[in-house]
Amino acid sequence: MAASGMDEVRDALKAIALSQSQLMSAFDSVSQRVSELEKRPNGTAAEDANGSSVADIPTPSPTPLGAGFVRTPPMLPADAGTQSPPKPASPESKSGSSASTFSSRIILTTYPKQIGIKPLPMEWGAADPVQRGPVTVSRAPSTIRRRNALGAHGGSYSIYYALAVASKELPADHKPDFTNTEPAVNIGPFPQWGDKKKIVAMDPWGHQVPWIFKDVMEKENGMLDLRPTIAITKAHMKLPELEESVRSGRLVPDGKVCLNSMGELAVTKVAVEPVWYLPGVAERFGIDEGTLRRSLFEHTGGMYPELITRGDIKVFLPPIGGLTVYIFGDPAKMSDPSKRLALRIHDEARKTSDPCNGSDVFGSDICTCRPYLIFGIEEAVKEAQNGGSGVVIYFRKEGRALGEVTKVLPYVNSLAALIPKSHPYCIPGGGRTAPRIKRGEDRASDYFKRTENIAGVKDMRFQALMPDILHWLGITKIDRMLSMSNMKHDAIVGQGIPIHERVELPEDLIPADSRVEIDAKITAGYFTTGHRMTDDELKAVQGRIWEE
Repeated sequence: MAASGMDEVRDALKAIALSQSQLMSAFDSVSQRVSELEKRPNGTAAEDANGSSVADIPTPSPTPLGAGFVRTPPMLPADAGTQSPPKPASPESKSGSSASTFSSRIILTTYPKQIGIKPLPMEWGAADPVQRGPVTVSRAPSTIRRRNALGAHGGSYSIYYALAVASKELPADHKPDFTNTEPAVNIGPFPQWGDKKKIVAMDPWGHQVPWIFKDVMEKENGMLDLRPTIAITKAHMKLPELEESVRSGRLVPDGKVCLNSMGELAVTKVAVEPVWYLPGVAERFGIDEGTLRRSLFEHTGGMYPELITRGDIKVFLPPIGGLTVYIFGDPAKMSDPSKRLALRIHDEARKTSDPCNGSDVFGSDICTCRPYLIFGIEEAVKEAQNGGSGVVIYFRKEGRALGEVTKVLPYVNSLAALIPKSHPYCIPGGGRTAPRIKRGEDRASDYFKRTENIAGVKDMRFQALMPDILHWLGITKIDRMLSMSNMKHDAIVGQGIPIHERVELPEDLIPADSRVEIDAKITAGYFTTGHRMTDDELKAVQGRIWEE
């Protein structure tokens, strides 16, 4: 009797679930038809295939099915209530190209076990990608009810995607065609891909999404919007310093890695977007998941309310920059413990008082970023030519991840200290001409202090998540670490990857005006085999004086 009763309960639950699913489908269908009507000029109505007017269909009122759904609020002008009512717009103007293509309903948030919400399974750390499940983040109508991740594809560039859709440069229902976009080389899988302790900041299967999850998409009638978060290609690298490297004999063309006398290099390139497994990220930082979620919600302007309402969703695609891997030589040798590996981990910006786009891209000599990058590339190429592997990984963390404005402000602060308080520029109404000032207070002893005064912290690059890419590449040891950073060293070793040799930037490659940066960092803990300055010696290290 008990078994029979349980069967009846199961049958009843299945019937309820089926009924709810059918009701939600009907709700979606009616909502879509109403939205189409709202986009038409006043006084017109579409007819369906049976000749019935869509105008006869009543707009559905909010119901428990619509939890999290609200009507689009009208956007009021800034002077609303202070001006005479405008004249009614003509039908032609209402149907112009500026009309919104969005439905009149916004899904502000969703909740676990909400009717119609059924995330695809996600078992982070599973060795089998199908068992693990695809990262599903799109809010497209065909996918939103199956999402198992928060955020958006593209990292910080998701904002530009939104602008493209809003301006109708990109159809809202666009689905990428991934024909002939398979990875140019095969990487992995490695045992680390199935360890949820080792990879928490990227999707290890992100480069194979359209192919390994093809069956999953077909089961959903091909409607799921699944996208890669990793791309792998081959390219050539050309940098003017590398031609000089060949001329000076530091690099020797071999036709395989260094291709010619111009210093042109053959490289395998891997682009990676961030994908965070929130429990793992929280553990790396020694905090609980709830604190991480709340902080992310509060300090992104409340952009992602489901960080709070969807505790069942553990994956987040944050709006931050990603990374690019440059591999010299055979990529298979990276994971071969019998082969030597030279590695350079390079952050986009390191100098507090100068945009490192200025160094990495435009060659500014105020910091060591570009010299160390070029040196790292040279050493990686040499290791590959000697039968090993060379890797350079470029992270996008502008201004120590503080942002470029915060990065530059401490430098302005140091200049402001030179302006007499009696100067007309400092007195309200006392003058409009900026003072002629000289640079003379950019001292190594104040390098970190000025940043901390403004940002409240010296550095927000937080290398705790950096080693994930090494695990993904199958790297189990590093023979030559081309970095002086103690933070990077400690993060890598802390993840169980030994570093056999640390290689500092040679003295003859350090620009004179970057002594402020490098000496401050050495004193703060950067690796060196040379002299570590005392506080008094550090105060004497000063940047180049400007003429005005």
